[in-house]
Amino acid sequence: MHATVQVGLADRSYPIWIGEGLLGQPDIWRDALRPGRPGRVVVVSNEVVMPLYGQRVLDALGSLGCQTSQVVLPDGESHKDMASLMKIFDHLMSEHVDRSATVVALGGGVIGDMAGFAAACYQRGIDFVQVPTTLLSQVDSSVGGKTAINHPLGKNMIGAFYQPRAVIIDMTVLKTLPPREVSAGLAEIIKYGCILDADFFNWLEANMQALMAGDADALAYAIQKSCQIKAQVVAADERESSGQRALLNFGHTFGHAIEAGMGYGAWLHGEAVGCGMAMAALLSCQLGQLDVPSFKRVVALIDRAGLPLQPPAWPAQAYLDWMAHDKKSAAGAIRYILLKGLGQSELRPVEDALVRLAIEASQKGLASA
Repeated sequence: MHATVQVGLADRSYPIWIGEGLLGQPDIWRDALRPGRPGRVVVVSNEVVMPLYGQRVLDALGSLGCQTSQVVLPDGESHKDMASLMKIFDHLMSEHVDRSATVVALGGGVIGDMAGFAAACYQRGIDFVQVPTTLLSQVDSSVGGKTAINHPLGKNMIGAFYQPRAVIIDMTVLKTLPPREVSAGLAEIIKYGCILDADFFNWLEANMQALMAGDADALAYAIQKSCQIKAQVVAADERESSGQRALLNFGHTFGHAIEAGMGYGAWLHGEAVGCGMAMAALLSCQLGQLDVPSFKRVVALIDRAGLPLQPPAWPAQAYLDWMAHDKKSAAGAIRYILLKGLGQSELRPVEDALVRLAIEASQKGLASA
């Protein structure tokens, strides 16, 4: 049994399947592949995930008569670069993979982004299927068709919008996920409650202990709810043309600056986002549009998820310089996702002087801000 969330994009709509033990089910894979094309499947994974779960994927595909091969990349955000992308292209070219093939992204957000970008580019686009194996990728990066690699000057600055044929979320893989990765995934889950759904935020406050403990029912609800929220936003604003999808980047403007400045991989993406959400909530409060009790609730929930609250002690101008490369910047102005209340958010520019105050207050400790 599994739950299904549909991403509604007309003829590019696709399902998100959520359940236990899905990776080894041939019927799931038959539905994920284009009808009449069992053919060639290239599994892209990393050196941590492939030994754990790769064989059950290959066996399920093999039972359908698929011809499979694999690309195993180094693990970590620091390898989300052009060199790793070229390794995927090298394999596709050397194996004479044609445009009827399917790429399977088996891994976390790094693998999903790179494999999806490779699929978008190879022969101008071949099918791919997302199989996220971290909590963060299950609730965020695997859904919505954003694919990219990093550049030394900015995160995810080189990429494409390219939707998968399906997303297969097997909750069994979370049993091998380190606690630090669980916390990183919870950052993206908390984000949805902050920006769009106050009732979900309330639920997270009541169930954070269960989520941290790996309770299967709590995780299943949080994953499904997060995917539903993101699917609705993506269906309404696939390419961020109206600004609605940009709200999903709450905390990311500050968080991406932390990742770039620290060096990709020093902080997990979710850790940087968690800290960035606290910074954005503080800025919202200092601007007078988020009340103090709500601000404290946001910070307390981030803290309970085991996420950092205090950003690196760089000069505020260094943050502004990194954030100037953010994709949400427009006409030279950095735009921020800010809270107007729990479950309410907006995208807007803020004067640099006010942002500096928020950065410096965050560095001193949010409790004293």
